[in-house]
Amino acid sequence: MKRIMPKKKSLSMRVMGAFLAATVLLPSSSIFAASDDYPKKPVRFVIPFAPGGSTDIVGRLLAAKLSQRFGHQFVVENRSGGGSSIGSEVVAKSAPDGYTLLFNTSAYATNPLLTDVPYDPEKAFIPIAKIGGAAAVLSVHPSVPANSVAELVALAKKQPGKLVSSGAGIGSFGHLASELFRYMAGVDYKIVQFKGGGPAMIDTVGGHSQINMGSLALTLPQIRTGKLKALGYGALVRSRLVPEMPTISESGVPDYEAIIWWALAAPAGTPKAIVERLHKELEVILQADDMKKAFDIQGADIDLIGPAATVKFIEVERVKWGKLIKEANIKLK
Repeated sequence: MKRIMPKKKSLSMRVMGAFLAATVLLPSSSIFAASDDYPKKPVRFVIPFAPGGSTDIVGRLLAAKLSQRFGHQFVVENRSGGGSSIGSEVVAKSAPDGYTLLFNTSAYATNPLLTDVPYDPEKAFIPIAKIGGAAAVLSVHPSVPANSVAELVALAKKQPGKLVSSGAGIGSFGHLASELFRYMAGVDYKIVQFKGGGPAMIDTVGGHSQINMGSLALTLPQIRTGKLKALGYGALVRSRLVPEMPTISESGVPDYEAIIWWALAAPAGTPKAIVERLHKELEVILQADDMKKAFDIQGADIDLIGPAATVKFIEVERVKWGKLIKEANIKLK
């Protein structure tokens, strides 16, 4: 039987095949090339909050470290207002080229649940990384006859609606953390809102309100001077900074967890290679001693996770806080 041999490809066919193969590889190759020489100019680093807070402090240090690593300035731009929606909109509507980034808090997930925002919160961004967070601290004025979470819950149930908690503003992390405690503990107390965590803390220290749910950085100095009593820490495990402070979860409200977290994101459509490179640089940056010290000062923990894991994390956060916001009927006025 005569064997049929395949015909040899002509020179023109071989050249065309090579050209098509190269063309198929071009998108991937060009993306990696874009990553290799990124950035070519300064990068806008948008923080959707006013200067001076913990998010601004950590964000500015992070931007300075990125500037050092990349050799181009990551320029901080504070765009506060709307519970973070004003700054977020700036980034959402920017070109997806890696030259505009968003450094946001857990408001990334919760703010769109509280009010209408001028962008699609689920499609407008591509998360680069969650870099860490800080748990809330439940504290009371020394005059309150409760020395534990369980005793506070018992007191609140005995006197429904009489205790007052100072809040950092409707929809703020402190407000949501306090609402979550009320909801999970099954207690009723008033929450009076102030313009920020500082004024809320002052009100409790002054004895005008009895309960405060604030950050460790704000609360710890008041605890050490005896102006407040710390009852519980809002993470599921104790803080390495104050290991003697029990968690709220272990003290009478099982599974209670309220952590304000920070994440870096870019406009949707930003090349994957740039996103991945930024994440890799963050891995190096967060190993630096001064970054660890900065987190310690804010009572926070470094907890870096990548783009895909951050997407899943935010989805879980939306469900958790969305349920609370609906049940408690929380709305921004």
